[in-house]
Amino acid sequence: MSEENFTTTDRGNLDKLERVGAGTAIASEIFGLVGKSQFFTEFSKEDISTLAGYMEVYRAQPGEIIIRESDEGDFMLLIVDGEIDILKKSHRAEQQHMTSAGPGMTLGEMSMIDGEPRFATCMASQPTTFAVLTRDNMAKIILDHPSLGSKILVKMVTMLSLRLRQTSGRLLRMMEEVR
Repeated sequence: MSEENFTTTDRGNLDKLERVGAGTAIASEIFGLVGKSQFFTEFSKEDISTLAGYMEVYRAQPGEIIIRESDEGDFMLLIVDGEIDILKKSHRAEQQHMTSAGPGMTLGEMSMIDGEPRFATCMASQPTTFAVLTRDNMAKIILDHPSLGSKILVKMVTMLSLRLRQTSGRLLRMMEEVR
């Protein structure tokens, strides 16, 4: 595939990390995530091989920032190996640990879809390998492989909807505790 068009901010974060190569080099590892990842539950080996052709692979060491809160963003990532901490600034500008994400999980979908600034910081907590899918390459998948593009979009919308429901549930529980 052609060279990705990252925004300056996104490219700046990724340029500091080790670029491993094209996603096709780790397509079998991505396929190995099928049982561990909700994202790939209905993907065939061929689907994953095609998707991998549109991705680039990077490696981050512990403490390296992959996505920085408030930066412009146009890519999502799939964690292949390792772990990433998701951090959010509090109203006092202190980093708060929200959760951690491991193999098979995707991060950054919201900014890839809507072009809005990043919601949280994603930092490697251990050596982590991840594949990057840009908005431009997602558009190419939709044009080149409409069925796969539709499957990816449905999965992303389903995952984001699930996250919204979980967050809303936590918010309601917190509101009830305050009462």
